[in-house]
Amino acid sequence: MKSIFLCNTPAIIDKVYPKETIVALQQEVDLDTTIFTGKDLESHDFSKIEAIFASWDIPILSDEQVREHFPNLKYVFYAAGSVQYFAKPLFANNVRVFSAWSANAIPVAEYTISQIILANKGFFHTINKVKSKSGYLSAQAATKALPGNYKTSIGILGVGQIGQRVIEGLQKQTNSIIKVYDPYLSNEAAASMNVQKASLEEIFSTCQTISNHVANLPTTQKLFDYKYFSLMKDNAVFINTGRGAQVEVSSLIKALKEQPSRFAVLDVTDPTEPPEDDSELYKLDNILITPHIAGSSGNEVHRMAELMLDAFRAVKAGRVTPTEVSLEMLDKMA
Repeated sequence: MKSIFLCNTPAIIDKVYPKETIVALQQEVDLDTTIFTGKDLESHDFSKIEAIFASWDIPILSDEQVREHFPNLKYVFYAAGSVQYFAKPLFANNVRVFSAWSANAIPVAEYTISQIILANKGFFHTINKVKSKSGYLSAQAATKALPGNYKTSIGILGVGQIGQRVIEGLQKQTNSIIKVYDPYLSNEAAASMNVQKASLEEIFSTCQTISNHVANLPTTQKLFDYKYFSLMKDNAVFINTGRGAQVEVSSLIKALKEQPSRFAVLDVTDPTEPPEDDSELYKLDNILITPHIAGSSGNEVHRMAELMLDAFRAVKAGRVTPTEVSLEMLDKMA
């Protein structure tokens, strides 16, 4: 099976696919190790290519481009997360798409679980205070208003791959009360997960920490606005590792200004990432911005390439693999 690497930023392929994974792929498939970009479409013949291995910054192909340049393409193995932005033209041409979103979900869940546990212990309410003895005493007093992690209500928004992993991790490490918002989650599934289904109003008004993992869809843009942020309890923490565009930023800022003991931890921002220099997000002491570090980084990215190697082996052997994405799944996926 003739295969290629396709990515507009070749350094990403070098980073994501370690040498040992490439060697293993070459033993399984006829793989050209040249890293092609979207600029190569007109100058190279890809008519015999049946499989593409890719990662972030895969060229976005139109229906016409798929038909013209990749008439025999059968599979795309995407060693990264969401396929929302490029998959539909592939599906329209009967190309099967496989994604390492489950592997990318692992570090996001690890980040989120750690942040939630720290939040409930008062970590974020003290990090800017301990600069002196009096600051130490002030921070110590502030933590007395925080509940810790025993039987504390935590809100999880969205129960996809990441949300599920966060819930499982919290249940293993804490005795939390977990409330979830997800329109697609059935009552039976919620019961089997030992979580409580709740409305956004209930979660924002009753949960100590709220973590966003809602799918990134047109219907979820600016979903979280002042209606919800104004309901946050004193000392409550909002964590966003989902998409910045799901947060109405001015509403979040307004709610945090109104009650400075509220806190937000933002790993993603909108309308730009990072925010522009004049953004109020930088000016509030009760906002912590992390530079989009929740997803796979460092050696963690190799896990995604290894998962795509496993996916290819499953396809080759005729086995079903949970890494395959369908058109129907796009309505529920991040």
